[in-house]
Amino acid sequence: EKMNSAMNEEPDALSVVNQLRDLAADPLNRRAIVQDQGCLPGLILFLDHPNPPVVHSALLALRYLAECRVNREKMKSELGMMLSLQNVIQKTTTPGETKLLASEVYDILQSSSMSDMDNVNELNYRRRKAQFFLGSTNKRAKTVVLHIDGLDDSSRRNLCEEALLKIKGVISFTFQMAVQRCVVRIRSDLKAEALATAIASTKVMKAQQVVKSESGEEMLVPFQDTPVEVEQNTDLPEYLPEDESPTKEQDKAVSRVGSHPEGAASWLSTAANFLSRSFYW
Repeated sequence: EKMNSAMNEEPDALSVVNQLRDLAADPLNRRAIVQDQGCLPGLILFLDHPNPPVVHSALLALRYLAECRVNREKMKSELGMMLSLQNVIQKTTTPGETKLLASEVYDILQSSSMSDMDNVNELNYRRRKAQFFLGSTNKRAKTVVLHIDGLDDSSRRNLCEEALLKIKGVISFTFQMAVQRCVVRIRSDLKAEALATAIASTKVMKAQQVVKSESGEEMLVPFQDTPVEVEQNTDLPEYLPEDESPTKEQDKAVSRVGSHPEGAASWLSTAANFLSRSFYW
């Protein structure tokens, strides 16, 4: 009921794309979003939006959707998808983190229907091209796997998301709630300790880094207790106010959006209607 009442007011582009991003975060919703006639074309159009946070949020949504293998061919063949991703990567005014995220989505989709050898060649080409457009000041991204003590329900996940989104240099992240983990893509010049400091700032969670030993076994390595100064993302507003968050009432580790088809369908319908009013005049 709260979800429906929150969407009765006319939403703006950022709130709509944020709702789509949050829906896409739930694996149970990903196929429905891509099959919907309005949502995928709308996300593509959001990639050309003049507001940088809208573009970044749309890319996060597409990154989630691309995690579902059966979505990739349709996403790749959707009108304007690959061209819009290229435009984001090549545009000189695009922030470095956003370029890296767009390049990551492009690589996933581009490799969806290739042979293994073609995959390797294309990905190497894409990385070189991305490096050219990013410039020498933006190094390659790296992946950090965190084990987060206290990451045991969706409200804690929201706190973790808010903390990570405020860090300059964070590109994308994916939660593995069942094992209390978060896989974070960051710029290579950002220290992993900054992630731990941000998560510790929630006061209810603490992060350790998951690393592999020489024998291939996973180990948990605690971060130093000394806080690291975190550079804030000043150009990104808070993504979702708490009172508008569709996950506010959830109390389970796994998101329950997908288990309530009516609620998810309602959100998709509202988003699609907004997109059609905004773009298809």
